[in-house]
Amino acid sequence: MALPKLKNATYELMLPSTGAPVHYRPFLVKEQKLLLMAQESEDPKELEAAFSQILVDCVEEISEPDKMPMFDVEYVFLKIRGKSAGEVVNLRILCEDDNETYAEVEVNLEDVNVQMTKDHTNVVELNNDVKLFMKYPCLGDLQGYDEMGEIKSLFAMVRRCVHEIHDGEQIYHRIDMQDNELDDFIDSMSTQNLESLGKFFETMPKLKHVVEVENPKTKVLNEFTIEGLQNFFE
Repeated sequence: MALPKLKNATYELMLPSTGAPVHYRPFLVKEQKLLLMAQESEDPKELEAAFSQILVDCVEEISEPDKMPMFDVEYVFLKIRGKSAGEVVNLRILCEDDNETYAEVEVNLEDVNVQMTKDHTNVVELNNDVKLFMKYPCLGDLQGYDEMGEIKSLFAMVRRCVHEIHDGEQIYHRIDMQDNELDDFIDSMSTQNLESLGKFFETMPKLKHVVEVENPKTKVLNEFTIEGLQNFFE
């Protein structure tokens, strides 16, 4: 006789990048095991693979998580985790007023969202004629990222996020560019161009939440910004 099948609740959320609705369920034991094993390994590749598999298993509409912007991946994963293990997490935060005292703070994951910077744009103007059209870093873009040095990682991410180059009416698509050609193009940029590119990454949408916590020793109220998925579970 076949064993009974357990039914699981499903929920809906809107992807921050597109506003499209997706439907998801909480973790099952198999996803919990996969995530715990990946965390235990401390291998970034295993953790990325676990994120990908969990998103495919838990979200009906997601089949290629490697192509999703990282802020979408983090947001969806956070919501799944909230429905799976509880929506309130306790964090231990270092108070900045004395930089030595820690305080406990509760964060409701339902209050955490992807923050959009008002003046953000994915178009980077290099001069009057040439513009870069950028895409947001995806989960797949992180493959091998931690194995590079800091400088190589920075330029590798720039290369991976170039979507198109517009030179007046001429449009160059990333799929048609050789890596060495794009590297030479990036190397030819001015320091001001690089600063403009940096602004794209600094202001792009991020999973971010601001909390206030009182230093138990000094009684000073500290404002702390939690950013990135990992920081919500430290």
